[in-house]
Amino acid sequence: QVQLVESGGGSVQAGGSLKLSCAGSGYVFSSCGMAWYRQAAGKEREFVSETTGLGSFTYSADSAKGRFMISRDNDKNTLYLQMNSLKIEDTAVYYCAACGSNDSGYVYWGQGTRVIVSS
Repeated sequence: QVQLVESGGGSVQAGGSLKLSCAGSGYVFSSCGMAWYRQAAGKEREFVSETTGLGSFTYSADSAKGRFMISRDNDKNTLYLQMNSLKIEDTAVYYCAACGSNDSGYVYWGQGTRVIVSS
């Protein structure tokens, strides 16, 4: 079955960086668009960034532009999110999603990895 496993979360000070990873299995990795979402405590899940199957097109939310970069390595079946200049408001559980788009919805979801940004 399809599995998405996120890793790389943790605690970091404001201004620092983290790189999240999402390993996919159980489907043809390069055939699916993938995305990162996040959910802060008490808030709804929000879109962060997405990329097409071959990684040729990416799109990010305004909150991520200029600070976060989504990428993928289809040889390693892994999606990444490089997060720089982290802010306290970036604190959330980050989820990867596969097969779909932000407009139409994603079919598969990971279990999430927690990111805590402190001052």
